[in-house]
Amino acid sequence: MKHVIHTLNKAFDHRVRLGVMAVLLANELVSFNELKEALDLTDGNLASHVAALEKAGYVLVTKQFVGKKPNTTYAASKEGKAAFQDHLTALEKLLRGSS
Repeated sequence: MKHVIHTLNKAFDHRVRLGVMAVLLANELVSFNELKEALDLTDGNLASHVAALEKAGYVLVTKQFVGKKPNTTYAASKEGKAAFQDHLTALEKLLRGSS
């Protein structure tokens, strides 16, 4: 049987990605600016971490124009929600000292 440390999801190793997923699970849909402000990130930092989560299939990205301004929104995918919940469960087990 695997030790709980080996069940942690590498996609959530970085604190920014952990934060992105936490915000997305607490909110159904979040705009780029809302996410950037909630996590106190630069545009580039947020974009690169969201791109990694999107590539993993954990985040859904919708880009559209509102008037003449671009509007990007994010949502956690079904797979992303499940993977993040599994990650949180593994962290809880680790904190309790369970394997």
